Formats: sequence, C-alpha cells, structure tokens
Amino acid sequence: MPLISVYTNRSVDREKADRIKEGCGSAISLIPGKDETWLMVDVEGDRFLYFGGSDAPCVMTEVKIFRKAPAGSYDALTAALCDLLSKALDVPTDRIYVKYEEVDHWGWNRKNF
Repeated sequence: MPLISVYTNRSVDREKADRIKEGCGSAISLIPGKDETWLMVDVEGDRFLYFGGSDAPCVMTEVKIFRKAPAGSYDALTAALCDLLSKALDVPTDRIYVKYEEVDHWGWNRKNF
C-alpha cells in the first residue's frame, strides 16, 4: 500500500510522469515486502514550490507506507528516488526532499488492512 507523491515547480508532461511512475515502481521494491502491485504514484508539476528562498528547480517527495520498514531500506529508496527525479526532471539532488510516513491504518475496497 505505498503511495509516492512527487511535487515540483518544473513542468511535467505525460512522458516525464510515465518515466517517474515506472522508476517509482522499480524503486519501491527496495522496501521489503513492497512492490508495484499496490503502489500508487501522484505526480504534480508546475507548483509554486520554493526551497531555500529560491524558486530554482526543486522537488518534494512524500512516501507513505503501511506499517514499518528497516531504516536502511529508506536510505536506499531515498538514493534511488533522488537519482530518478534528478534525471527525469533535471533537478540537482541537493534540491530534492524525501519525506517518509509510516501508516498504521490503511483502507481499501471498503475495509482496512
């Protein structure tokens, strides 16, 4: 039940969004027990997004997962997402944030896991 949300002040066309979705689908497997089967990806471009007081290209990424994951897997996923988003959106990796949230309750199909 992971969700990866990507917000950027860069323009994102369908081709870039598809590339990001595919990359996220591969990268999520760095979290034990997670894969693309249940992954939802949200990509939003052209946001009014500022980092360090500047509107230079930047990205905010949020990763929500059901339950917990080992800290080392977050390190690996952060590296993979930064590399993916830097390449797909032409944003330096030092202007990309990745936030993680572990969720205890997740609903789907009229019930909760």
